[in-house]
Amino acid sequence: MARKTANDDPLAPLTLAVGQEDLLLDRAVQEVVAAARAADADTDVRDLTPDQLQPGTLAELTSPSLFAERKVVVVRNAQDLSADTVKDVKGYLGSPAEEITLVLLHAGGAKGKALLDAARKAGAREVACPKMTKPADRLAFVRQEFRATGRSATPEACQALVDAIGSDLRELASAVSQLVADVEGTIDEAVVGRYYTGRAEASSFTVADRAVEGRAAEALEALRWSLATGVAPVLITSALAQGVRAIGKLSSARGGRPADLARELGMPPWKIDRVRQQMRGWTPDGVALALRAVAEADAGVKGGDDAEYALEKAVVAIARAARSGGRG
Repeated sequence: MARKTANDDPLAPLTLAVGQEDLLLDRAVQEVVAAARAADADTDVRDLTPDQLQPGTLAELTSPSLFAERKVVVVRNAQDLSADTVKDVKGYLGSPAEEITLVLLHAGGAKGKALLDAARKAGAREVACPKMTKPADRLAFVRQEFRATGRSATPEACQALVDAIGSDLRELASAVSQLVADVEGTIDEAVVGRYYTGRAEASSFTVADRAVEGRAAEALEALRWSLATGVAPVLITSALAQGVRAIGKLSSARGGRPADLARELGMPPWKIDRVRQQMRGWTPDGVALALRAVAEADAGVKGGDDAEYALEKAVVAIARAARSGGRG
């Protein structure tokens, strides 16, 4: 879900892809190469790392050709270029060659900022490729992937896919492609569950959902499966905390339509409906006890205690609070 500048011509003399999300950086390159080859099937593509772009190399690659061939020169990790090579690139930016598209991939940090600033000053077409660290960003990415294919997926299905796959954008994009290729009609949560049942059941959010619903046995089963498949304990404590906090936030909110509550609480409308179903049996005392249990588990996990025991203890306490509101 890369963001672009107003100049959105992939055949612009210079494209600057900025960020650290590998999938988006690769897509920025692929877009330029595809446009160039659509204009000239014989386009020559040179994909270079900093150690391959030595002083003088860029001048050689961009020198006029007897055959006037179109060329795409890709420079990865441009922030790592040597000082002499940076001078070459800056010099080229002032007078780019015709029929050549230069693509600079830059991490976007302080390192190599002079080159970044020079490229922007030269009027580069910029593609933002930020690392997607927030679940909401990955959810938006999945939705956009489905939209790009012209297919419809329910909000619950998109969330289930993110819960099942995790943070790897390549795997998320691959999963969307597989579902679109294999499934007809609207893709819903049940479809995602069928395709990714092992991973979905092992997700930290499944553990949290079963716990806040008071289903201790199922939550413990999901917990053991999660740990066995490599889910980090800290992610499970985070999911448990999110689940309990969502119960607390919704129980103390004013009544209203899901859309209104979603704006007030910062949750998607579909999650409001899910949490409403989960909060039956909960009381303020139960929420307080459950949050305390999560805090103790988090301290145990981060303190080097037996992570499985700490999490099992928290899951049982949360499920008990869900059933009894913290009594007994």
